[in-house]
Amino acid sequence: MSNTVTTIETAEDAAVDAAVAVDAAVDAPGVEDMKLPVWFFGFEAVFASAYDLLKAYPHLWPVLVAMAAVNITLSLTMMRKRLRLAKALWRGKGTRKVAIGLLALRLGSHLALGALGMAATSTLGHLAFAVAMGAVTVVLLAFVQRTALRALAAQEAV
Repeated sequence: MSNTVTTIETAEDAAVDAAVAVDAAVDAPGVEDMKLPVWFFGFEAVFASAYDLLKAYPHLWPVLVAMAAVNITLSLTMMRKRLRLAKALWRGKGTRKVAIGLLALRLGSHLALGALGMAATSTLGHLAFAVAMGAVTVVLLAFVQRTALRALAAQEAV
């Protein structure tokens, strides 16, 4: 009788473990589900362009602060299933290279144009820089995301 009870308990434990594993597999997002939403890239483009936007329109800072708050709120609520991707991006050398590259591009281009006597001082000049920095940011972030997703897919395959 004791042997039968032990067998039943073991079978029940195995069934519970299997159910938990199935639930975890269903809840765990696939690599394709982890792609960042388009709005995330839009926010990042605006933040990358913030310096020139503020130079063009100094009264815009409250809007940028509000956008930062909205971005943080959305990221913490709607991007829960993308935490693995976010961790991979934060740890990745590619993300740091993108951030350093964008900073170097911003400073280098402004310094180079200033040295040539063509510094962006007008509203139109700053808006052009803002558009360029936003576009470069989106392209580089999309590339880093694609690379991170490939790495996560390869990790899952193993």
